[in-house]
Amino acid sequence: MSLNRKKKKREELQTTFGKVKADSFHFDLIDRYFRAKDNSNTFQTLSDKTCNDLDFEELFMFLDRTHSKVGQQFLYQTLRTIPKSVNNSDETLINHFFYDTDFRTSVQLQLEELKSTDAYYISTLFQEEHQKAPKWFFIIKILFVLSLASVLLIAVSEQIIFFLFGIFIVNMVIHFWNKRNLYKYLSSVPQLLRLTKVAAELYKDERLATQNRGLGKSLKTISGVRKRLLFFRLEAKMDNDLASLVAGFIELFKILFLVEPLFLFGVLKRLDSMRREMDDVFSFVGKIDVLLSIAALRHGATNYCIPTISAQPNKLQAKNLIHPLLPNCVENDINIDHKSVLLTGSNMSGKTTFIRAVGINVICGLTLNTCFAASFVMPRMRVFSAIRISDDLLNDKSYYFEEVLTIKTMLNAGKEEVPNLFLLDEIFKGTNTIERISAGKAVLSSLAGESNIVLVSTHDIELADLLQDEYDLFHFSENVNHNTVDFDYRIKDGKLKTRNAIRILEINDYPENIIKEANAISNELDSN
Repeated sequence: MSLNRKKKKREELQTTFGKVKADSFHFDLIDRYFRAKDNSNTFQTLSDKTCNDLDFEELFMFLDRTHSKVGQQFLYQTLRTIPKSVNNSDETLINHFFYDTDFRTSVQLQLEELKSTDAYYISTLFQEEHQKAPKWFFIIKILFVLSLASVLLIAVSEQIIFFLFGIFIVNMVIHFWNKRNLYKYLSSVPQLLRLTKVAAELYKDERLATQNRGLGKSLKTISGVRKRLLFFRLEAKMDNDLASLVAGFIELFKILFLVEPLFLFGVLKRLDSMRREMDDVFSFVGKIDVLLSIAALRHGATNYCIPTISAQPNKLQAKNLIHPLLPNCVENDINIDHKSVLLTGSNMSGKTTFIRAVGINVICGLTLNTCFAASFVMPRMRVFSAIRISDDLLNDKSYYFEEVLTIKTMLNAGKEEVPNLFLLDEIFKGTNTIERISAGKAVLSSLAGESNIVLVSTHDIELADLLQDEYDLFHFSENVNHNTVDFDYRIKDGKLKTRNAIRILEINDYPENIIKEANAISNELDSN
């Protein structure tokens, strides 16, 4: 990169620091590292169900300020797995990135070297099975020896040329058979070389080296096969210019001596023995990019804090809490202390958004040590949700049955002596009123154990009456004027005491006979 281009790149990085990306997001590639990794040693791995309920992909696109594909995959992994503890030294490096512009920019420039989509495939080298050499691989070695001997003996006898031509034909078949094996690694191996180069440069800085003091050994191990790996970089570059004369001669040479299969399976055997080292280097670069991303996220945030992780399992407090995906979001406070929360209110009043906001902030707080609030206190907890339920027609499961299975998972988790956050929206709305209220009350009483916090919304005022001794009651409301409905999105104490559903029908010009009949039935039901 020329000095002028490098200067412009630095200015661009400094100007865009903290801003939301305008990139395309390929989640089928971004989540590869997470899907293949063993996450059994974490506090919790967030389920696909919970991620879907909390609009995880949209959240990720907002949170992601990484500069490399490696960092992007590591950030996805970080957000999907709640750790058992917080590494306090991470905050030191985040602060360096936040305040030291020159240091930050130099790291950004290094990470930009791994922006290619091909870098998504680096993790396959240490997470997936490598292509195995065929059982007849010994024949390739024999053909190599015969080809080499034939070339050396041409000067002795011209008849050798016919023998060499026959070997060349056989070798050509094997060469092009092996092309499909080689192409599997033309994306990942050259990027591995680039990753190790970037990691080595970053490791020279003492502030970054503290992330993994033993990385030097891993880099040294991988450098032992660096020269062999350069073959893949050469092949990747040539693949765009096979029509050139030089490339043609090189291709003939590789066919004659079966260079590609010999190199490929030799390198794969070496790489198979250094999976841990590749993982170390990948995690080192990924972690640095994630910490830099957190610094950028905070720099661009209008309202954030570092959460306090409390030892009290059933206490959660938030001041000026917002949903990070909503522009100009109304701030709300919540104080949960030994009692869970039941929310009432009409549709669109803000109940579900508030529940999602709490869930998102808990996850961001426990994974990124960052919450979108003035202050946030919570225990280390697992997160479960039943918000966005739908029919599973392929597996012949109704809406209600899907909800039953989801809540059963919560009940099982609630029995364990681990703090849990349960998020539910309109519990059992897929069944009739009497059984919905009856089953809802029984389930919510069971979920609200000593170590659990429940946030649940409902339209059933009866459910609020039944749970008022076990749950703190809050509500969201709206103001219905002559022709408009205005929402303030403020959480308020107590249960909702007004109903405006029929009034909203009237505002929207429903026939007068429908409004009269609805009001009459409503009054009769109230009297009963």
